[in-house]
Amino acid sequence: MLKWQKIQTGTPSGRFGHTCVVIENYLVLFGGINERGDRHSDTWLGQVSLHENLGISLSWQLLDVGSTSPPPRGAHAACCISSRKMVIHGGIGLNGVRLDDTWIIELSENRCYGTWRKIVSHPSPPARSGHSLTCISETQTILFGGRGLGYEVLNDIWVLHVTEGYSKWVQIFYELQNIPAGVSLPRVGHSATSIIGGRLLIHGGEDSLRHRKDDFWVLDISHISLEKMHPTRLNSKRMLANKWRRLKPEGYKPGCRSFHRASVDDSGRYLYVFGGMVDGLLQPAEPVGLRFDG
Repeated sequence: MLKWQKIQTGTPSGRFGHTCVVIENYLVLFGGINERGDRHSDTWLGQVSLHENLGISLSWQLLDVGSTSPPPRGAHAACCISSRKMVIHGGIGLNGVRLDDTWIIELSENRCYGTWRKIVSHPSPPARSGHSLTCISETQTILFGGRGLGYEVLNDIWVLHVTEGYSKWVQIFYELQNIPAGVSLPRVGHSATSIIGGRLLIHGGEDSLRHRKDDFWVLDISHISLEKMHPTRLNSKRMLANKWRRLKPEGYKPGCRSFHRASVDDSGRYLYVFGGMVDGLLQPAEPVGLRFDG
């Protein structure tokens, strides 16, 4: 059973299209768009505490990042990588321009400040928004989809490899097989989570015709590992011939939606889907849980 608790924090200011990731017992929030359409570039640190009688509390502070930070944006993607770092990519910047930059922030040991640095890699993912970033190892994160500069919806895959003093994007080429007729894999506003068995689970989103989806796609990423992806071989043009597999869950499943949120528990077996945009009405605020085995 799930139990919701409303938490009064007061800050940060209201916004959408921001990102918020978990690093240990902290939340790291960056950017977003306010009700006037202004883009933010602020970085916030939220500390989550569990109290025996009072439940969960959350306290925010504007993180000191010095004079260097990413330009303002919303609809970007972010995820935690290693124990004290968050990576962000792309989004919609000032004047509605889609961005193609990659930034990493590292928190100090005492969590009092953070340091942003820009990642320069050639090649790198083209500009986009509404895409996903998912951590797949201590040093790697995988990017999928989004909407490009020409408003096209994308289905490319990129892996960012980050170690001390070394960062590089690599495009992963794959072959589409057994895709049912009339099914569109490219999408924007989907969710992407790492589930049991070293697999990436894509759910929902919108295709190039703005049709919202309720489907689930699984991509085996177990062999995209730190041990088998040696930095000296990262220029390999065709590393993989991965196959997407469409997953058909039994029983009830979430309806068509986009720009929702999803997460898995520590076991990688339970997926929680919440909210999103649906056709014709507001999505009821009821979370849905799914279980994956094997």
